[in-house]
Amino acid sequence: MIGETTEYRMVIHGEQQHTVPDAIQAAPGLVVFRMPNDQSLNCAARWRIGHHEGLAIAEAMRREDAFKGVEILVQTGIDWTQDTEAIQAAVNADAVSDLTAKLSWAWCESPGSSYMPGNVTHNGTYTDADIEQAADEYKADRLNSFEILNAMTQTVPWMGLDTEDFNEAHDRIVRAAGAE
Repeated sequence: MIGETTEYRMVIHGEQQHTVPDAIQAAPGLVVFRMPNDQSLNCAARWRIGHHEGLAIAEAMRREDAFKGVEILVQTGIDWTQDTEAIQAAVNADAVSDLTAKLSWAWCESPGSSYMPGNVTHNGTYTDADIEQAADEYKADRLNSFEILNAMTQTVPWMGLDTEDFNEAHDRIVRAAGAE
């Protein structure tokens, strides 16, 4: 059922499988899920759009963008409930290129394209300690609220937050840093 949480078997490197217990059924044949923290340690885009057979279709930095990507995929008219081979047979290289361009308008990219050095698996999640640390750094640098906003959009864990969560974190950091 669309919108329900489901268990999803993600295929890794064509063979291995990893179970994601809390994927969201986003559309017939398509799920959205957060990459498990023990997978793709260098990939800052933690949200994936997956095909029901386990292959990744796209990744997004933010959850809301992954759902926008699903909307685009549904509009293509492709029957995502088919098996992988049927979809591959029906979609030519030009269609894949067109689909990639359309997904980019929703800030979705090819899986594995958001490489960052180090372990960035906690991108898009934060703790009170993260707020305090960021506020201390920004206060020491004497940043104003706009400069803090700009800095946050470029760094983990803030860049992966959905809009409302980002705004909340920004407001908390600005208050804690005493920025104007």
